[in-house]
Amino acid sequence: MSLFKKIFSKEKKETLDKGLEKSKTSFFDKLSKAVAGKSKVDDDVLDDLEEVLVTSDVGVNTTLKIIERIEQRVAKDKYLGTDELNQILREEIAGLLSEIDSGNATQFEVPERSGPHVIMVVGVNGVGKTTTIGKLAYQFKKAGKKVVLGAADTFRAAAIDQLQIWADRTDVPIIKQSMGSDPASVAFDTLQSAVNQNADVVLIDTAGRLHNKVNLMNELSKVKRVMQKVIPDAPHDVLLVLDGSTGQNAFEQAKQFTNATEVTSLAVTKLDGTAKGGVVIGISDQFKIPVKYIGVGEGVEDLQVFNKFEFVDSFFK
Repeated sequence: MSLFKKIFSKEKKETLDKGLEKSKTSFFDKLSKAVAGKSKVDDDVLDDLEEVLVTSDVGVNTTLKIIERIEQRVAKDKYLGTDELNQILREEIAGLLSEIDSGNATQFEVPERSGPHVIMVVGVNGVGKTTTIGKLAYQFKKAGKKVVLGAADTFRAAAIDQLQIWADRTDVPIIKQSMGSDPASVAFDTLQSAVNQNADVVLIDTAGRLHNKVNLMNELSKVKRVMQKVIPDAPHDVLLVLDGSTGQNAFEQAKQFTNATEVTSLAVTKLDGTAKGGVVIGISDQFKIPVKYIGVGEGVEDLQVFNKFEFVDSFFK
């Protein structure tokens, strides 16, 4: 298929292949058992395939859509061999992801605008939120952008300290206050500083607790309102970070956060340490929110821009 022409550099592609190795191996082990001894894609094979997709964390609703697409292919082509199943899956999942207006970028870039592009980063503690912010700061700076960090997760001292480490490592300025300070105040100071420094990108860390959705909603709404006193249309992107290794729990977190605030993009981390990479397909489809970044390793270069064609190509290689 022309969709699958090589887009990434050889190094990036190798990192992606390696990061998805556990997910791919697990998926194909299940798939080969499901079609063992069968030559034709029939109802039995489709039933088994449905189970393989669900147990690979693709999610029930997305799995049903994929099965329906394959049923249509079978009806149209009259006969499909199980040896063709890999290619058909690859094409149909890429087609499904193509219906979401996202995941086709290859570089770390932000829209051109007259002032800083403000990204507010949300997500529960432990998903890799602060690490993702640090890696984004590194990647944007490497792309020639002037970056400012805002430590608005004032709920945990460790969050401020961790972001400071990343600021030092990437040599970008950080705006912070003491633990327990008003997060909105930190966000306000960060945006003022970014405007004064003619920054290109602002990354605002936020508290990651979900024990009370109303409190979270109120806090994030306040942070947004205060930011808009400095930059009227900020934030330009609300990036939700999800831990891919938690599988179905990542779906639940996405549901909670999309109910609590307007999420405009997603980052899925820790895909290299898990066999649950299928969650990226399900989350992309179910929430209709673009997955912008995926984490496929611990190194700073291992946070990648999500490209749906490269992802599907690596997953079904």
